[in-house]
Amino acid sequence: MMSQNAEEYLEAIYKLIQDGAPAAIPALAERLGVSSVSANEMVRRLERDGLVAYAPYKGVTLTAEGEARALNVLRRHRLWERFLVDVLAMPWEEAHEAACGLEHVSSASLIDRLERFLGEPDTCPHGHVVPTAAGQVPHRSGLPLANLAPGDHAVILQVPEEEPGVLTYLSELGLRPGTPVVVEEVAPFDGPLTLRVGEALLALGRNLASRILVDRK
Repeated sequence: MMSQNAEEYLEAIYKLIQDGAPAAIPALAERLGVSSVSANEMVRRLERDGLVAYAPYKGVTLTAEGEARALNVLRRHRLWERFLVDVLAMPWEEAHEAACGLEHVSSASLIDRLERFLGEPDTCPHGHVVPTAAGQVPHRSGLPLANLAPGDHAVILQVPEEEPGVLTYLSELGLRPGTPVVVEEVAPFDGPLTLRVGEALLALGRNLASRILVDRK
């Protein structure tokens, strides 16, 4: 059975390589809160196990087996997040950390039962796709909120999932997956976006807006 530490590394590598580039060891270490030396040692171990491929001065990628295992961890994690938020009414900014513990101690049969109990949800509470039991990740189109122009209408699809402070802030603003928004103004020189959410007007920084995925209508 794979260790919890190894699963966390595979999950972190999977997320880091979504832009198409290998995961750099320093970035991996920073994401996991460990030293670069520790990250390098674990990567070498995962490479010996056939789960990652490492190229010095370039970074780490997942093998087919490594990706399958990473997606299995993500599946467990996101289903537990959905249960914690939808069933136990846990604040969504707390669900990520709680799910991190549960994902490593859940059997395949338990996760299958959990998925059926939840009605086979497509996404976690933060809007990220739940991988299927077969290890597939359904494609989801969308674009960053920061790319919209004044007058554009959109619905929020996905928000950052791992930063409690950001999630608390977005919740206070009423910005959750499924929320309709209208872009009223885009300030120049990378200034904030002014959004209409219901009857309220609010300003959202360009950096955070670039990390929120929307469906433009």
